Amino acid sequence: MFYDYAKIHVKAGDGGNGVVAFRREKYVPYGGPSGGDGGDGGSIILEADEGLRTLVDFRYRTHYKADRGEHGSGKNQHGKNAPDKILKVPVGTVIKDAENNRIIADLTKPGQQVVVAKGGRGGRGNARFVSSTHRVPTLAENGDPGEERWIILELKLLADVGLVGFPNVGKSTLISRVSEAKPKIADYHFTTITPNLGVVRVDEGRSFVMADIPGLIEGAAQGAGLGHRFLRHVERTKVLVHVLDISGSEGRNPLEDFRIVNNELKEYSQLLIKRPMIIAANKIDLPGAENNLKLIKEELKEYEIFPISAATGEGLKSLIYRLADLLDETEDVDEVPQVEEEQMRMIKVEDEPKFFIEKEGNVFIVSGPEVDKHWARTNFNNEEAVKRFLQILDAMGVVKELRNRGAKDGDVVRVNNLEFDFVD
Repeated sequence: MFYDYAKIHVKAGDGGNGVVAFRREKYVPYGGPSGGDGGDGGSIILEADEGLRTLVDFRYRTHYKADRGEHGSGKNQHGKNAPDKILKVPVGTVIKDAENNRIIADLTKPGQQVVVAKGGRGGRGNARFVSSTHRVPTLAENGDPGEERWIILELKLLADVGLVGFPNVGKSTLISRVSEAKPKIADYHFTTITPNLGVVRVDEGRSFVMADIPGLIEGAAQGAGLGHRFLRHVERTKVLVHVLDISGSEGRNPLEDFRIVNNELKEYSQLLIKRPMIIAANKIDLPGAENNLKLIKEELKEYEIFPISAATGEGLKSLIYRLADLLDETEDVDEVPQVEEEQMRMIKVEDEPKFFIEKEGNVFIVSGPEVDKHWARTNFNNEEAVKRFLQILDAMGVVKELRNRGAKDGDVVRVNNLEFDFVD
């Protein structure tokens, strides 16, 4: 089954905790601190794999979690870093942040990787806190929590030529005649409900990939008839072939069909309508086709028009050779802006304040990303660690801001689920 969409939750591993330890050796009665650092947690990495064709592996499992780092130990032994968890996705997968729909990365090359959740840093052991004034530290840090988020995976097929047009105009028959693709073919609408890929061999050493995109209908750009899912696969194609039922066999007007589908392409993306486009006037072997062909040529003079019959093979050779030449003249498509390496992580706003202070009744509530980071690193069962946490808040300017907000001796200050008495 072809799956081109998935939404998954990824959780990187937490960092291992640092440890409080001291040397205990014979003839060394006052051995110094020797607590080792915790190891880093494993990150979640997505990697493009050319052997995959769909996102079916993510259909039945939505949660992925990496291992946490190993805790530190005595004798300055650091914990091991946890291995990264690598998830394989098809080449052509676009990764988005589910919260804001921001593009994180576009994996268009085999082996290309992106970190979607970074593992937490390991906590420092007490050996790291030795200083000239503090010879016997009895505190260590907890490891940082690993990043977690919901992400959306969207597969966009990588093809040179995309076949577009209304349902039942002969796209599947066309791709089956010029390639080894075996799509379902029948005389009713929406026979094709998933894209089909086929390799078209022109000459020795000369070929291209053609995609049969399921039939578009009016309103596809707004999602009608699964329009967004179909149109997504057209975005990467270098050349478009607009297949028309030139015979009007279903009582349709080929010229009106052309305008409707082109309008949907334009509504979905202004870039699509600028792609090189050839018209394949199909079903030329049926009655009434010649008259409609003359009308099409008069009205659409700016397009190359190839009369064909996908059923009999008439005109297909000329069409295929022209497409091969046109591909040689056309540059590669890059419709999704490539994301810089430093942007391939969770959104971080550089000017975001380090902390926020709110007041509920007589309680001052302190929060913020920087506060949460140091909170997670602090072992609140250790008196010295708690003291250091409060010193960090003071250095950040929290105490000064509380004073400016009117805090007085004895007022309650809450940080997460812990409450302190304010002392000026």
